[in-house]
Amino acid sequence: MKNQSIGISIDWFTVFLYFALVIMGWMTIYSASLPLEETSLFDTTQIYGRQMLFIFFSIPLIFVLLFIDAKIFERFSFVFYGLGIALLLGLFVFGSTIKGQTNWYKIGGFGFQPSEFVKTGTALLLAKYLSFSQINLKNTQHQLIGFAIIFLPVFLIMLQPDAGSAMIFLSLIFVLNREGLPSWYLASGFAAIVLFFVALKIEPKYIALVILGIMTIHFFKNRRISRNPILYIVLFLIISGYIFSTNYVYNNILEPHQKDRIDVLLGDNVDVKDEGYNLNQAMIAIGSGGLTGKGYLEGTQTKGGFVPEQHTDYIYTTVGEEWGFVGSVIVIVFFVALFLRILVLAEKQKTKFSRVYGYCVATYLFTHFFVNIAMLIRLFPTIGVPLPFFSYGGSSLWAFTIMLFIFIKLDANKVNEW
Repeated sequence: MKNQSIGISIDWFTVFLYFALVIMGWMTIYSASLPLEETSLFDTTQIYGRQMLFIFFSIPLIFVLLFIDAKIFERFSFVFYGLGIALLLGLFVFGSTIKGQTNWYKIGGFGFQPSEFVKTGTALLLAKYLSFSQINLKNTQHQLIGFAIIFLPVFLIMLQPDAGSAMIFLSLIFVLNREGLPSWYLASGFAAIVLFFVALKIEPKYIALVILGIMTIHFFKNRRISRNPILYIVLFLIISGYIFSTNYVYNNILEPHQKDRIDVLLGDNVDVKDEGYNLNQAMIAIGSGGLTGKGYLEGTQTKGGFVPEQHTDYIYTTVGEEWGFVGSVIVIVFFVALFLRILVLAEKQKTKFSRVYGYCVATYLFTHFFVNIAMLIRLFPTIGVPLPFFSYGGSSLWAFTIMLFIFIKLDANKVNEW
């Protein structure tokens, strides 16, 4: 009976959005990687041919996910998580190092990036943990366990090192916040990021004086807390220590390529022929598209190969150049529609496990989308985050497909939930 109702219960609008984005993504990859000589669409020696192969094998993967018992994902969430952690650990023995990062397994002529798949395992285990009735994220012990589920893969991925992938996992704090984590965690994290960049542009002593003034005003206005000035003193010392340490971290701990990316973001002495080249060319390509674009397969920046890694991290530049502002907005509308649809479906779930997992999927996808596009317009450092369903890569496509269709399966199964 469950499988008989599965077709009726599937949210076909979400499936449509998925395939629409995958098709648009392949079209963009085809344009960004098309060689000068004529060749077959299925030529696997070409990037677009391999992506076509990845899409083809996604179809049976989808059918498997939709026809297995939905309870398996909850029942074996710890197994999926544990397998992902094991794959991350295995990289330090069997992994291949590419551009200074040991984050790939090489199998024949193809690569396999486990960090992409661990995102799903982490989301499943976090959803399982939060679905226990006794869990209360106001409780410090419960908070620590939730953080541990997230930070274990983050720690292993940072050792690779792959800051971009690690950052995506940290976005799950929004899910914890939705489930009851005190908002001051989010506020503190945001403030720490802002202060880090501000301290690189302004003398730390001036920032400390401003913070001292704000805290002093708050001290005298808030009578309930002002009876314990020690809290204010300790907090000010912690914040001041953090501010004064930012330059040391920047100069002595960050790798040269990480400092270059921060310099590009801040616009500090950036050489557009060196560390600023990629971003400069990306912005030229997007800007040259104008309102309606140059036309599909007609992008001069794309065809000239001016934008490095255009089929992966900078794939959206092809959209901007060839499809213009109008086409870029249409792509964004499809993505936003997918995010909102997942959130709407998550709110309708009958089990907390399915609801929380839906939040995790929406958070992952949105973070990838936001960071990828924000780094092209200098709102975020360039950290190598793929655009879901658009950027080239089997690991990325299959991982996002698995992640999304597990949720579609859970949503379809809600007709069998009490």
